[in-house]
Amino acid sequence: MKERRSALRQKSFLQGRIYFNNRRSSVDCLVRDYSERGARLKFSEAITVPETMELHIPNREEMHRARVEWRSGNEMGVSFADEIRAPSIAPDAAQGDLPARIQRLEAEVATLRRIVNELRTEHRKQHGEVS
Repeated sequence: MKERRSALRQKSFLQGRIYFNNRRSSVDCLVRDYSERGARLKFSEAITVPETMELHIPNREEMHRARVEWRSGNEMGVSFADEIRAPSIAPDAAQGDLPARIQRLEAEVATLRRIVNELRTEHRKQHGEVS
């Protein structure tokens, strides 16, 4: 079989995560082979993902725009559609404002719990359920 890669891939065993659907969905993977132009990804099971995605490799602090070149079982080969770039960091994390962010998120969770409880109460009243 003729080798079609333009860059030599090196064996690797790196943690990775792909993001798709405008970063609303993500799946963990292993980056098994790696080069500056692509990688072989291995998943815990066969998955269905779009043809383009973002691949984050935390140990290398890299984020790539990737395109699926082939699929086989729980593996896929991707080519990188861009130069290597560092993943974007949320402004709060970049500024080291983690305690303030945690406080905001805890307040948001409390608000959401209150809304859920109000909706449950309203639902029970509408359906004649007694709590």
